[in-house]
Amino acid sequence: MIFAAGLGTRLRPLTDTMPKALVRVGGKPLLWHVMSKLSAAGYERVVVNVHHFADQIISYLQVNDFGLDVRISDERELLLETGGGIKHARSLFDDESPLLIHNVDILSNVDLDWFARQHEPDEDAVLLVSRRSSKRHLLFDNAMRLMGWRNVETGEVKSPYEYVRLTGLSQHGEPFNEFAFSGIHSFSPRLFPLMDRFPDRFSIIDFYLSVCHRSRIVGCLKPDLQLLDVGKTDTLAQAEEFLGRKE
Repeated sequence: MIFAAGLGTRLRPLTDTMPKALVRVGGKPLLWHVMSKLSAAGYERVVVNVHHFADQIISYLQVNDFGLDVRISDERELLLETGGGIKHARSLFDDESPLLIHNVDILSNVDLDWFARQHEPDEDAVLLVSRRSSKRHLLFDNAMRLMGWRNVETGEVKSPYEYVRLTGLSQHGEPFNEFAFSGIHSFSPRLFPLMDRFPDRFSIIDFYLSVCHRSRIVGCLKPDLQLLDVGKTDTLAQAEEFLGRKE
């Protein structure tokens, strides 16, 4: 699934007339870059959620389907955020296989076929993470199991474990491993029933944090990860150099 429904407010004025997914980087829309990677990795079906300038994305995919079975998850009535977007699209997925979830504005050197193979049968979700500067870090124990989230600037901690919320530390008083989330993750359909109690609109990170004490939500650390979040106008200037470097 490609998250392409966002308003792209940080990319204004470009997104005053087009969706973020069709903003061009290296001469091609952001959506082209992700779809091309999925096709090259051997994927056969892709779900794309739409909201902002939805018709433009649908028209683009009608002409450029990359040989994939493209399904549209329509969020034009209400933008559902990342967790709600997955929940809303449930009927479009295979109930047996893990789902690769990819933000449309992420460029990276990740081999998506390699990443899919990191999802072990007993794991419910695998989050691609790395050591890089970020205002928000995910907290993992030494087995790379998700334990919480920390806002680096404010010190706020979210976790289903009270001792983590109170201290920000493990039960033994040790600091957690802190990594930045990449916007790329693998999601097991086993998690869908746990979404039933959630509203239509919610964050997937908030969902993971609410169930990580009873589900296996793990991090996958890629030390050589090269990643660029093309979410705001000042990163567009870096994007072409980034594309050349990662190739």
